[in-house]
Amino acid sequence: MGKPAFIITIDTEGDNLWQNHQEITTENTHFLPRFQQLCEKYAFRPTWLTNYEMAMDPAYIEFARDVIARDAGEIGMHLHAWNNPPEYDLTGDDWRYKPYLIEYPAAAIREKVHLMTKLLEDRLQVKMLSHRAGRWAFNEYYAQLLIELGYQVDCSVTPRVNWQFSPGDPQGNGGTDYRHFPDRAYFIDPDDISRRGHSRLLEVPMSIQYKHSPIVNSLKQGWDRLRGKSRSPSVNWLRPSGGNLAKMIGVVDKTLATGSNYVEFMLHSSEFMPGGSPTFVTAADIERLYEELEQLFAYIESRCCGMTLAEYYQSVEISR
Repeated sequence: MGKPAFIITIDTEGDNLWQNHQEITTENTHFLPRFQQLCEKYAFRPTWLTNYEMAMDPAYIEFARDVIARDAGEIGMHLHAWNNPPEYDLTGDDWRYKPYLIEYPAAAIREKVHLMTKLLEDRLQVKMLSHRAGRWAFNEYYAQLLIELGYQVDCSVTPRVNWQFSPGDPQGNGGTDYRHFPDRAYFIDPDDISRRGHSRLLEVPMSIQYKHSPIVNSLKQGWDRLRGKSRSPSVNWLRPSGGNLAKMIGVVDKTLATGSNYVEFMLHSSEFMPGGSPTFVTAADIERLYEELEQLFAYIESRCCGMTLAEYYQSVEISR
C-alpha cells in the first residue's frame, strides 16, 4: 500500500433514530447524493452500510444501484435488531429500548443476519462484503456468522470506548467494552474478537483517540467514580459533531503519526438532512457541516487515498 487509506463509512438508516418511533421514515435518502458528489470531488469512495428500512426504500435502492453501477463506492450491511425481521419480542417494547442484537437468542441473531444479508444481495445483485453492527455491539457469535456468510470486513470496533454504560435490554449488561481492543486493522480470532487471529474476517476499528493524557483520564474517571458516575473515557472520533473540525484533524494526525495505514470516518445518513438528527437540526446546520467536510476532505486529500472497506481489505490481503 502506498498512501494510507481514507475509509468513509456511513451508517445508512432511517430518520432521527435517536428519538423513539413507532414508524420509521427514510426521507434522508433524498439528501445522500450531495454527500456522494462531495466524496467523488475528492476521489473518495464511501461505504454505505445499509439497514433494513433503507433496503426497503425504492429511492434508496435506486441510489445504491447507481453507486454500484458507476463503481463510485460500496454498499455494505448494517443491522438494527429491534426493527429487522423476523420479529422477536425481547423486552416487551423493543422499539423503545433498542436492544443490541447480541442480546437476542442465538437463533434470532442468525435469522436476522441471514435475512438482512439476503435482502441486500437480492435487491442489489452484489455480494455483501462489509458490515457494521447496529449500536456498535459485536461478539464472537456474530463474527462467526459473518465469516460463515462470506463477509470480508467488519468495522464495529470502537477502540477506547466502553458501551456497557449504554443500555439496550433493561435486564442486560449494555453494549461491548472495546477499551482494550486493537486500534489497527487485524484479522480476528473468532473465539476472542479482541485478539488477532487467522480468520478471513478483517476488523477495521474506527479512528478514535483519547481527548486527554492517560494521567488526566485516570483522574477524571476516579472523580466520576467518587460521584457515583460510570462512563467511558473521553475520546475524539473522526466523526462530525458540529464545530469539531480541529478535533477531527487532530484524530487524523495522531492516527497517522502512530503508523496506521488508514483513517476511518463515520456519520449517519440521517445527519445529512435537516432535522434528521439531534446534532444537525436546521438547514444552516447542514451548510456548516458541509463547510467542515470540505475543509476536512481537502486536508486529507494529500495525505490519504480513498478506499471502500472491501478495497482496503484487498490491499491488506495482498500484503498479508
